[in-house]
Amino acid sequence: MSESSDFTPWLAREDNLEILGETLGIDLELEAQEKSVGPFRADILCKDIGTGSWVLVENQLERTDHSHLGQLLTYASGLEAVTIVWIAARFTEEHRSTLDWLNKITDESFRFFGLEVELWRIGDSPAAPKFNIVSKPNDWSRSVAQAARAIDESELSDTRLKQRSYWDAFHQALDKAAGPVSGARKPQPQSWMGYSIGRTGFNLGAVMIRPKRQIRAELYIAGDLAKSFFHLLQEQKQAIEQELGYELDWEELPTRRDCRISVYMTKVDPEDERDWPRQHEWLAAKVNDLHRAFLNRVRELDADEWQKERQAGGATGQEATEI
Repeated sequence: MSESSDFTPWLAREDNLEILGETLGIDLELEAQEKSVGPFRADILCKDIGTGSWVLVENQLERTDHSHLGQLLTYASGLEAVTIVWIAARFTEEHRSTLDWLNKITDESFRFFGLEVELWRIGDSPAAPKFNIVSKPNDWSRSVAQAARAIDESELSDTRLKQRSYWDAFHQALDKAAGPVSGARKPQPQSWMGYSIGRTGFNLGAVMIRPKRQIRAELYIAGDLAKSFFHLLQEQKQAIEQELGYELDWEELPTRRDCRISVYMTKVDPEDERDWPRQHEWLAAKVNDLHRAFLNRVRELDADEWQKERQAGGATGQEATEI
């Protein structure tokens, strides 16, 4: 198997990038493969949907080597990438230590991840990647916001300018709707906007997902108690959905710390300005609906009430095997 002609295109597939994004805690959007950066070609170049920042992925089928490390540093300087992801079959101790050191000495503009990849197959299903993090940025979860602020100070791309225009128009729709969620806030050049619901760790969100042609309204639950709060709210699922008059997506996000409860509009193009009024009217209605349905419920949550029960594990008849 060749890295450039086989492994890189396979890894760049939407389903595999989604697994990679879940491992990193980042929603990834593919921008390019084999992107020229100076004398080298980067394997995969993505955008972080949440912040609009660059994510560069370099992969190896073998163990890590000095050549790839040098390329990563060249890419970082040439693209001013915020997140550098080095994927290999096996990391040597010296290269893992080097990534740890880079995370220690660089500022908030750069993040370095080291991941070992395994290929797993369940039964006769196609092989899927399994990523194991061997090196990650110090205090990664808390530093994401700092990195986003650093990016906001840089020159805006056409995409990010359009994102800011999208939210500016959306805030006008929120004001017109005259609901509990106000549009009186600064639009940001990113793919999402957050709104308070009166409790730390909880936010209402409006999100555009360009690669999947979707927009989303959500209640986002963050923090160490997110899973407990999610399950407490899920116990009220029937009453909440009956009150709203429509079903929600209850997304526990098992590979992440956080959770969300959401509703989607599909088959839409967030870049089509002619369709913005329809999208914004829908988003405004849903964000206000979620505020009304969850405001008091969120305030009354007590994590101590949730006692997680062990789920009976049964044999599936198929075991995951490493390839």
